[in-house]
Amino acid sequence: MRTVQETVEIAVPVRTAYNQWTQFTVFPRFTRTVRHVDQVTPALTSWTVALGPLRTEFQAEIAEQEPDAYLVWRSLGASPAHRGRVTFEPTADGGTAVTVRMDLAPAGRAGLLAAVPALPGRVVRGELLRFKRYIEGLGAESGAWRGTIRGGRPKRPEPERHESGVPHWPVG
Repeated sequence: MRTVQETVEIAVPVRTAYNQWTQFTVFPRFTRTVRHVDQVTPALTSWTVALGPLRTEFQAEIAEQEPDAYLVWRSLGASPAHRGRVTFEPTADGGTAVTVRMDLAPAGRAGLLAAVPALPGRVVRGELLRFKRYIEGLGAESGAWRGTIRGGRPKRPEPERHESGVPHWPVG
């Protein structure tokens, strides 16, 4: 298993960065490797990813998700198999440090790229930098999913309380 970890500081609040990250179907707009994403259920996504001549399709299960904090996933039937965690931490200047940590198990043709020293880290860092440019350019998220997932099972989001004290259920 090979581990890759990259962090990028983004000049938007944690909530904005997290909300945009949860919009998986938008990833093809800013990444070079993600070609298509379907949100099958709140905890299951279907991905088409390509790097150079290699293309793979897989599903990913979101095992754990806590709004404005982290998301943990694992691939299902992917080559290379992988699992990961993305965290969102506030910075002193009101921005967000986004850290992606992935564990890759190189296998098959697509796994050859994961086995090349430094390549997975460069790819992850490049995609994070593209996310940074995308969300900073927007200045606001294009959507959000504020639910919590535990053990692969979504939990109903807690209502947000506005200044009036009236509960408001987030959309998503």
